[in-house]
Amino acid sequence: MSFLHRLGSIYLRIGRTYRAKAGSLLLLATVIFVPIGFLDAFTTGVEVTSLDSFSLVRLAAAIGAVAAIAMTGLLGEVFYSGAVAVSLTHPAHEKPPSIVEVARRLDYRRLILVDIVYVALVIVGLVVFFVPGILVFVWFGLAGPVVELEGESVRGALRRSASLVRHNFWLVFLILAPVEILGDVVAELVGDLVHGLLGETFLATWLAESASTIVFTPIFAIAAVLLTLDLIASKGETDSRESPSLRSAPMSA
Repeated sequence: MSFLHRLGSIYLRIGRTYRAKAGSLLLLATVIFVPIGFLDAFTTGVEVTSLDSFSLVRLAAAIGAVAAIAMTGLLGEVFYSGAVAVSLTHPAHEKPPSIVEVARRLDYRRLILVDIVYVALVIVGLVVFFVPGILVFVWFGLAGPVVELEGESVRGALRRSASLVRHNFWLVFLILAPVEILGDVVAELVGDLVHGLLGETFLATWLAESASTIVFTPIFAIAAVLLTLDLIASKGETDSRESPSLRSAPMSA
């Protein structure tokens, strides 16, 4: 299978899965991202003022502002990807789990820790130098599904994600990066629309941040889960819980 064929196939499956599972995915996203939208509303209005080259305090404040915005933009995505992995994968003889069953099965501690570590590493990479942040974003972007699909520890999930991505970096990059960028663009458009209707209020910011994240983050999560399943399958390690509706042939190089 050619690289472009593989890429197009995954995008088609992302679209089909989103349409088929939209109800449960959006409900799950609402539960997770309304509280995070509240946090995000605090950082959206942060403005980095002009820096005095001799002021370390202002420099630290600017870096802190950038980190806060990046953190709230990514926070929850890995956790949600893990939740979606539970929602979309199940033995062939079982029906898909309900939202309550998903909540019961989640490894909250590991998912939250992986989410925090992932966000922190991306922020450090972006602040120190832009490219390392992008590399971290891609290498560790599958850690959430790995936690739930393979029961890995925090360190193990990060290591396993990097192992799966290593020989498929551009495939993963060309799936996750455009979805993330498009999500940011949609968030900006939704924010402008909501603020235009409700004014520059905290409530408007909260609604805008929550709505755009709820609608678009499921796409990122589906992408991460499908990539994880396919890359595991390509190593001959197909997960026994994989839903038949998500199965595809292993991706050959």
